[in-house]
Amino acid sequence: MNEPTEFVSCAETKGDYSFVFTVFTPTYNRAHTLPRVWESLRRQTFRDFEWIVVDDGSTDNTQEVVSKWIKEADFPIRYLRQVHGHKKAASNLAVREARGELFLTLDSDDECVPAALERLWWHWNNIPAEQRQNFSAVTVLCADENGAVVGDRFPCSEWFDSDSLDLIHRLKVRGEKWGFQRTDIMRQFPFPEQIPGFVPEGVVWSRIALEYKTRWVNEILRIYHDSADGLMRRPATLDSKRRAAPGNVLWMTSVFTNEWPYFRYNKRWFIRCAINFTRFNLHCGDAGVSKGHGFKWSAGLLVLAMYPLGCLAYLIDRVRG
Repeated sequence: MNEPTEFVSCAETKGDYSFVFTVFTPTYNRAHTLPRVWESLRRQTFRDFEWIVVDDGSTDNTQEVVSKWIKEADFPIRYLRQVHGHKKAASNLAVREARGELFLTLDSDDECVPAALERLWWHWNNIPAEQRQNFSAVTVLCADENGAVVGDRFPCSEWFDSDSLDLIHRLKVRGEKWGFQRTDIMRQFPFPEQIPGFVPEGVVWSRIALEYKTRWVNEILRIYHDSADGLMRRPATLDSKRRAAPGNVLWMTSVFTNEWPYFRYNKRWFIRCAINFTRFNLHCGDAGVSKGHGFKWSAGLLVLAMYPLGCLAYLIDRVRG
């Protein structure tokens, strides 16, 4: 790879921050998988970072485990505990507390390669200094435990610049990815904590994509573990769908508010979103978080046309539940 056009020292870029990176790990009853995160951070070749662990009300020995590491570590670790409020609240808390310029989420059951932070920092500095204010993130590839790339590679030899909406809808790149966001931008776009239950991260990423670019890099820096107790492995019961309904309605609202110009590139996906908008609003009942007010007339027309299928999807959930 080419050398950065202008590699800036850490001291020159951090400004009011104490570190280059804040590595954030949200955890809930994951004392058994957290050692993967701990060991991968111990092995990092780039040392200008802090680690914030936000315990989302665990009932296992997470606090005991992290307290032991705090005494052993040669890098700062902060353990923060909150009443169970899901990843959205944990992320907001970590962003408020972050002392790093760049905010990197590393989940409680995953790990990264030893040069991960070093390479992310390299790619950030490889963006010309005069353009960096227009960027929010650097995002890279993930591999599974056997080294195979998870999802699609980016449509380039090394890297290219775009936003996440263009990547998903026009270029149709799919699969797990990993990277940091600028801390100051994360503070501008917090996760909505007033919505109960889980809130899909796309609610925030789509808003950021309207204003900032991402550098997409074909380099594997994170190792993805498909844990047996992971969110995607949990059975979808009727009760779980009801709990997730407000967050999903908010996400569909975000799709039709922020992403509608991409309809021509990804029609089938938007049709599914229109069905799910009605489906999850019905799961919310009288507490529905959106009725589609503010949609462009064409988006509202699609939701209306898919209304019968949304009702059918809701009824199927009820029967299966």
